[in-house]
Amino acid sequence: MLSSRPYLARALYQWLLDNDQTPYIVVDAERDGVVVPEQFVQNGQIVLNIAPTAVRDLFMENEAITFSARFSGQPMQVVVPLEALIALYARENGVGMVFGHEPVMPGYVEPSSEVDAEQERPALSSVDSEESAPERDEETVPPKGRPSLRVIK
Repeated sequence: MLSSRPYLARALYQWLLDNDQTPYIVVDAERDGVVVPEQFVQNGQIVLNIAPTAVRDLFMENEAITFSARFSGQPMQVVVPLEALIALYARENGVGMVFGHEPVMPGYVEPSSEVDAEQERPALSSVDSEESAPERDEETVPPKGRPSLRVIK
């Protein structure tokens, strides 16, 4: 599956604007691909105002957040790969979201435009009888009942 981070970031950004809040992002400035004004980086992080009045040509794509801004009067093109996005919040009240590290799915290959995504997916097979079903350890089968989420650290 694709990362949920860019989708959540775009939705949260729009929600903050719809509520007349000023969206700020916290960025891990030490990640590869990050282009930010180094003179404002503190403890490896930088906080940036991404309100429409503060930036130009803001693009929140699946790979990165990019925009133009002026820092100390100097224009700069800022690039924030989505993996470097730590948080997005409102300046006025701190409401927002801190993004955790997303797990890497083993064996997942992101579909490219050159290869049909359907070809990369493994074929699903059904089990007709218990004889051909693989044996399962009873401890690994979750108990039936209400679904719940579990935090994995």
